[in-house]
Amino acid sequence: MEAKATARHIRMSPRKVRLVVDQIRGRSVNEAYALLQFSKKAAAEPVSKTLRSAVANAQVKAEDEGEFVDVDELIVREAFVNEGPTLRRWRAAAMGRAAPIRKRMSHITVVVDTRE
Repeated sequence: MEAKATARHIRMSPRKVRLVVDQIRGRSVNEAYALLQFSKKAAAEPVSKTLRSAVANAQVKAEDEGEFVDVDELIVREAFVNEGPTLRRWRAAAMGRAAPIRKRMSHITVVVDTRE
């Protein structure tokens, strides 16, 4: 029972979010919840919300097919972060110039699946 969830336009750079996502990839859902709950990284919150959404999607998908899915049996099959659009802002620099500021965004995707 594979289910997927995507969080788009998260105002955090993909590089920072990938540090958190790399920790949960391939783990059981309960292990991933524990890791994210006690992580000091700010990116842990949106990744946790996306993981919870993927688990809820798996439960709904199983219910629609008349099956039962145990949350303890789910694992994080795939988890990746893509770069979203970049907000471009300008900051005053020396001698009347302008320096660019790039405010990056991320798209987080989490796929959960039952153990085989």
